[in-house]
Amino acid sequence: MAPLLVLKIDVDTYRGTLEGVPNLVRMLSRHAAGATFLFSLGPDHTGWAMRRALRPGFFQKVSRTSVVEHYGFKTLMYGVLLPGPDIGVKGAAEMRAARDAGFECGIHTWDHVRWQDNVRTRDARWTDAMMQKSEQRYAQVFGEAPHTHGAAGWQMNLPAFRRHDSQGYAYASDGRAMLRENGALADPQAGPYRFQGMRHIQMPTTLPTLDELLGREVDGVELSTQNIAAHLLQLTADNRRDHVYTLHAELEGQKLAPIFEQLLSGWKAQGYQLASMADYYEKIKHDPLPEYPVQWGELPGRSGELIVLDTET
Repeated sequence: MAPLLVLKIDVDTYRGTLEGVPNLVRMLSRHAAGATFLFSLGPDHTGWAMRRALRPGFFQKVSRTSVVEHYGFKTLMYGVLLPGPDIGVKGAAEMRAARDAGFECGIHTWDHVRWQDNVRTRDARWTDAMMQKSEQRYAQVFGEAPHTHGAAGWQMNLPAFRRHDSQGYAYASDGRAMLRENGALADPQAGPYRFQGMRHIQMPTTLPTLDELLGREVDGVELSTQNIAAHLLQLTADNRRDHVYTLHAELEGQKLAPIFEQLLSGWKAQGYQLASMADYYEKIKHDPLPEYPVQWGELPGRSGELIVLDTET
């Protein structure tokens, strides 16, 4: 059986929903690729993210990844100088179009910035209220209950994980596997697992994201738009196994689309099946999986701590 290259698409913003999602639907359809779109369903408050300016590494990442170029000045004003548009209302047609084109859909969050910046320290009441909003909006948009989730900024807490079980989610992708400086897996075998005492399966992202690599020097080479696809393809060639790759509608669906085209073609040439999270679940649902506690850690090229799978602790 061919290894899976699971394409997990985080949709963070209003612009990403209206422009990036349709672009990705067309691109993925040309490649006969499976994928999972995870939608932000409430207000776009991207401008609030500038409060992260005091975090270590924030400005370094911003300068490397050209945030204004990729997200647009207007998006960066939402919640600051402009009211944040309600993505689940104004972008519902684009969301349903992705579903109607045959792609799996799920929940990313209600309010991306509010969730990412607060959830780690909030209690069950706050968490349940936020998740219930996104669940209700998802049902309004798609006419059915949600069945999977991928956390904004890979930020979660225990009540959020427990809610996955209470809502009957069989699987989610809320965290990351630990990576080395060059983006390779710290543990080449790290993959799906369960949290201790919980039923749902976690499918951690096993590859670095483009914004974590762009502009960094890795093994003496600065990664740019000209060579970053080759670097990622080398990682999947060196460790040929099932992988989860997180992409963003605002990046791979817009300015970085040519790089994503290279990746799709390259992964197919390497013999990977381009798949959704649902495809992955069907492959592994009966496998005996390890259990781990909830862990936090840092990854190369990304500021702050996030949910990680660290098999060495």
